[in-house]
Amino acid sequence: MPQREFVPKKYKLRSAESALVALHSVDGKQSFDFTFEAVRTNLFRVRFTSKEHPLPPYPSVGDPVKETLDNDASFSTTPSSAAAAAAATATATKVGAVTATVQWENTPVVSLSWTDSKQLLHRDLPGRSYVADSSGVSHYSVLDREALHVGLGEKAAPMDLTNRHFILSASDTFGYDVYRTDPLYKHIPLLIKANSEGVVAIFSTSHSRGTWSLGSELDGLYGPYKVYRQDYGGLEEYFIVGKTLKDVVRTYAELAGFPLLPPRWAYGYISGGYKYTMVDNPPASQVLLDFVAKLKHHGIPCSAHQMSSGYSFSDRVPSLRTVFTWHPKRFPDPKKWTSQMHAAGLRLLSNIKPFVLSSHPDFEKLKDARALFTDPDTGLPGYMDVWSAGGAQGGEGCHIDFSSSFGFKWWYEGVQKLARAGIDGMWNDNNEYTLPNDDWKMKLDNEDVRLAGRAAEVNDSVGLWGRNLHTEFMGKASHDALVDLRPNLRPFVLTRSATAGTLRYAASSWSGDDVTSWENLKGANALSLNAGVSLLHCYGHDIGGFEGPQPSPELLLRWVQVGIYTPRFAINCFKTSPLDNLIGDVIEPWMYPEITPLIRASIKRRYEMLPYIYSLALESHLEASPPQRWIGWGFETDPEVWTCSKLTHGEEEQFWFGDTLLIGGRGVYEPGIIITTAKLYLPRKTEGQNFDYGYVNLNAPYQYLASGQWVEIAVEWKSSIPVFARVGGAIPIGKSVATRTPGEDRVDAAAASPDVEDDDYRGVEIFPPRASSHGRVFEYIVLRWRRLLLGWTGW
Repeated sequence: MPQREFVPKKYKLRSAESALVALHSVDGKQSFDFTFEAVRTNLFRVRFTSKEHPLPPYPSVGDPVKETLDNDASFSTTPSSAAAAAAATATATKVGAVTATVQWENTPVVSLSWTDSKQLLHRDLPGRSYVADSSGVSHYSVLDREALHVGLGEKAAPMDLTNRHFILSASDTFGYDVYRTDPLYKHIPLLIKANSEGVVAIFSTSHSRGTWSLGSELDGLYGPYKVYRQDYGGLEEYFIVGKTLKDVVRTYAELAGFPLLPPRWAYGYISGGYKYTMVDNPPASQVLLDFVAKLKHHGIPCSAHQMSSGYSFSDRVPSLRTVFTWHPKRFPDPKKWTSQMHAAGLRLLSNIKPFVLSSHPDFEKLKDARALFTDPDTGLPGYMDVWSAGGAQGGEGCHIDFSSSFGFKWWYEGVQKLARAGIDGMWNDNNEYTLPNDDWKMKLDNEDVRLAGRAAEVNDSVGLWGRNLHTEFMGKASHDALVDLRPNLRPFVLTRSATAGTLRYAASSWSGDDVTSWENLKGANALSLNAGVSLLHCYGHDIGGFEGPQPSPELLLRWVQVGIYTPRFAINCFKTSPLDNLIGDVIEPWMYPEITPLIRASIKRRYEMLPYIYSLALESHLEASPPQRWIGWGFETDPEVWTCSKLTHGEEEQFWFGDTLLIGGRGVYEPGIIITTAKLYLPRKTEGQNFDYGYVNLNAPYQYLASGQWVEIAVEWKSSIPVFARVGGAIPIGKSVATRTPGEDRVDAAAASPDVEDDDYRGVEIFPPRASSHGRVFEYIVLRWRRLLLGWTGW
C-alpha cells in the first residue's frame, strides 16, 4: 500500500488545565491537534486529529464517566501569557500512583511510570510518535522486547504477540492455520504489554482497518519500536495502567462493557453439524430428532443444538441460502418441530448470515430502501460473491447495511420471526463484512449510528466508518429483538466475528472454522487466552475440528478432555471432501464405540462441574476475569512466569480454569504412542505472609506437590489429561446431567422437559493441606480429596 507519512512538529501549547494537555501544530500547510487527558487514576486518553483526519465517527466504546481526580492531578494552570505558552515544551502530573509526562519539543511524547519508580511503563517513540499517513494515522511507541504482549482479540498462536505483525480486520478464514493465518475473525485493537513491573494497554476506538507491528519491522535510527497504523480517520486511543493483568482487563471492561452473563444452559454440551440440516430424505427435521434419540440412548447429556443454515435453503434448483426462511420439505412444520426438540430438553440456535443473494424474496425490497451498501461507481448495490450453498460455492449477493434504519428493522423482525417459531438463540455467522471496496457508501439514517459531535461532517464511506461497525450493529439487532420479544429470558447471541462493542450484545463466540489436527488442538489455547483478556469470555472451539479429516479416536477424546475445561463446549463441523463439499460429514460423540464410555464420562464431568463453571461466568460478568487464564494470571510475583520462555514466549500448553484448576502440560497435545508423560509448571504465590500450600494431582497417584517447580507426570491417553487443584481451593458441583434451576421451567420450554432433572443437589470438592505437614513440601503423598454432599428441594 502507498505510504505518505507526515510527522507534524512545531507544536504549541494551547492549554494545560485540570487533567488535560492540548497542543496545536501548524507545520507547513497542515494543521493538527493533539490532546492528552487523565480520565481516571489509571485511564488516559489521547486524540490526534485534523480536518482531514476526524475522530472515529462511531467509536467502539462510549465516552467514559470521568472520575473526580485529586487536586494534584493537574498538569499546570493555563499559561499566563502567549510567550509562556510558546516557550513550554513539557509538563507532568501525578494521577493516583501513575506519573504521566507529555513532552513536545519535537513531536508529542507521552511517558507513563509508577510515581515511585524510574522505570517507564510506556513511552512514545521520540521524533516519530504521532504521524499522519494519507487518509489515516499511525502511532509509534518504544518496544520492550522482553515484555509479554497479548490481546488483539483473536490472533494466531503463540499467545505472545512480540516480534510479529498483525492485520486489524476480520476475515472468513475457513480451515485456517492456527499458527500462521492472519487476520482471523475478530477486530479488537486492544494491545496489552505486561511484565513484572506492571501492565499497560493501548486501545483504539476506531472500526477502521489497520495493522499492529510489534518489532516485526526495524529502523536503526529509532531502535526497537511498535506501531499501530489506522487506514482512515484520526486517532482516539486509551492507555490503561495497572499492576496486574486483572487490573487492566477490569478497567478495559469498565470502558467497553463487562461481558454479558449467558444463560446457564450455554455452558453445557452444544451439538451441531452442517450435515444435519442439509438432508432431504429423510427430512432434516427427522434426522435431528433421531440424533436426539441417540444422545439419550448413549446417556450423553446435551443442552442445545446449533442449526446450520441448511434449514433456510430454498426449495428449488439450485437450492440456495435464504435467511429468515424455512425449507418447506426439510422442516414442514417449524413450530411443531421446535416443540419436539424442546420436549427433549434441547434449546435451538439458528444460523443467520448478514447477506442476501439476488434470489432472496426480499432482495428488491432491501435494494429499493437502500438497505444494502451502494457502489458509488455505478449507483447500484455493492454486489459481491457470498456463500450461496456448500463449500466453495458462491453467488452474487449483497450485505445488509445496518446503518440503514430499514435494514436494521428488517433484521430485527427476521430474528423475531425465528424466535416466534421456537428458536431460542441467534447464531450470527459469516459476519466479518469482507467488503471489497473502502468507497462503498452507507445509508446512515439509523439514529443509533450517528452520535452527537462525531459524524456531522464526515463522509459516508465504509472505509472510514469501518466494516465491522456492521458486525456490532448486527449483534445489537439480534440482541434487541430477543429482549423485546422475551423480556423475562436472558438473550443469547452467538457471534463469529466481533468488535469491542459487539460484546455488549453477543454473549458468546468461538474460534471459527478450525482444522482437525494435534497442532490445532494445542494452538487453540493461545487463541483462548488472548480472547480472554479481550473480554471474549464464553469462548471456545469446534471440538474435533470443523474442517479437515475426521479425528482419530485418541485426538477426539483428548480434545473433549481439554474442552470440558474451557468456557464453551461445542462439537460442530463441516467435514468436506473432494467428492462432497455440499453436505459433508459430522463428528458424533459415539462415532468410536471403543471410546464412547470415556467421551460420556468426560461430558458428564462437564455437567457435574457446571456450578463451578457458572461461578466463573458470574465472576466474568461482575469482575471481567476470564474463566480461562494464562499461567501467570494472579502469579505476577513468581519470577518463573516472566523469565521462562516456555511460559511467556512459548506454547501455551497449560492454563488456569478459574482460580482453582490448573489444566494441561507439555505432552498433552501429542499422540500417546509418542508421549507418555506430561511436564508442567506449578506457579507459586510469593507476596504477603501466607504460605503457598501447593497443589493436588487430581489423577492417580493423587499426590501433593509443592509450588514453584516443574513436574513430570504420567499421561495415559484414555484416562485423563493432567488436572491439578490448588490446595485450599474448592469446586462446587452438581448432577452430571442437564438440570433446570428453580422457576426456569415457567419461562423456558426446554427446561420443562421431563428429560431435564431438577437442580436440587450440590456437592463441594475441597482440597485441604495435609494436616501434619502444614503444606511445607509435599511429594508423592497419596491424597483422596474430600467431597461434601448437600441436597435441597428449592432455593
